[in-house]
Amino acid sequence: MADVKENKNPQGFYFNQQMCIGCRTCQVACKDKNDLEVGYLFRRVESFEVGEFPAPATFHYSGACNHCHTPACVEVCPAGATYINEEDGTVQHDDEACIGCGYCVKACPYGHPVLIEELNVVHRCDGCIDLRSAGEKPACVAACPMRALDFGPIEELRAAHPDGVNQISVLPEPTTDPSVVIDARQAAFAGELKQLVL
Repeated sequence: MADVKENKNPQGFYFNQQMCIGCRTCQVACKDKNDLEVGYLFRRVESFEVGEFPAPATFHYSGACNHCHTPACVEVCPAGATYINEEDGTVQHDDEACIGCGYCVKACPYGHPVLIEELNVVHRCDGCIDLRSAGEKPACVAACPMRALDFGPIEELRAAHPDGVNQISVLPEPTTDPSVVIDARQAAFAGELKQLVL
């Protein structure tokens, strides 16, 4: 097993849940950019309902790899295929080194690494490292019509959004210190949730 590593310069996503309308444009842009087949997603938008008539509420959550500070996927990879890019501050994956064991898929509390069964290799959100190297934003960020997503150094995002959180009721406990800042709707902390299929 790989040694536990810390992402010393993490980059991550900002998600403004207040602005998200659940249109899934970010999800489609990611799927198109990565040329993913049907059934595979690196970014997932999920919709939830909480409360009852006469005061129900809905909210959406758009999630991808959180490029965690202490990524569980890196810790369990026996081949060293999942690693922290020290220069970039993101969690990356070496397809050539991957043995397709799926340990990273099982270890990630967010379910974000994806085992592409036809290839027997794991793929994942890489924060569109190629686009960012060219000075562009990740595909999901650029595509969002509501400007509900951003990407950058996590400390800068936290400073810019001091009321942001990294955990809401639909997410697991943040044991891996996810590099995500969520401007959450109040409904995201309330009561019994029901996932909506849209």
